Amino acid sequence: MTNKSCILLLIIFLNSIQSNAQEVLHLDTDQPAGNGSIQDLDWIVGYWTGTGLGGECDELWLPAMDNSMVGTFRFAMDGKLVFAEYMNMVEEEGKLSLKIKHFNRDLTAWEEKEKWTVFKFIKSEGQTAYFSGITFHREGDEMVLKLALTSDGVKTIEEFRYKKRIL
Repeated sequence: MTNKSCILLLIIFLNSIQSNAQEVLHLDTDQPAGNGSIQDLDWIVGYWTGTGLGGECDELWLPAMDNSMVGTFRFAMDGKLVFAEYMNMVEEEGKLSLKIKHFNRDLTAWEEKEKWTVFKFIKSEGQTAYFSGITFHREGDEMVLKLALTSDGVKTIEEFRYKKRIL
């Protein structure tokens, strides 16, 4: 998969519509984020490595501070950085959302300066957190993220499989 293919795949994801897969839930664009507490998602904290999108992935989540949890994501193919993300899981007025900004390897942003890609929180069940279009699920030292994708009208779920690492 070329860098352009990866970028195209992610752009399609960002503009994707609802998937019928049960493991990834969706809210309509006019529906508000669900109620939740950032402390309820502290099980995401840590350094996670694994695979997704046909390449190697690293995801790092810092402990909550000031009603938010900050994270970074790195995607590489064949040992070469393709893109990175800055993530902020934030609790505002009792509602949770996951805000992401994407960056090319030269740090040029995909989104406009004041814009974020936002995933609204739906609910959590134990160590599973459902945001509109993305699900985090942890079992022990393993975590699976599932993203809803739509390409050429075909809906799929992209799966990222991580193992927790010690820094």
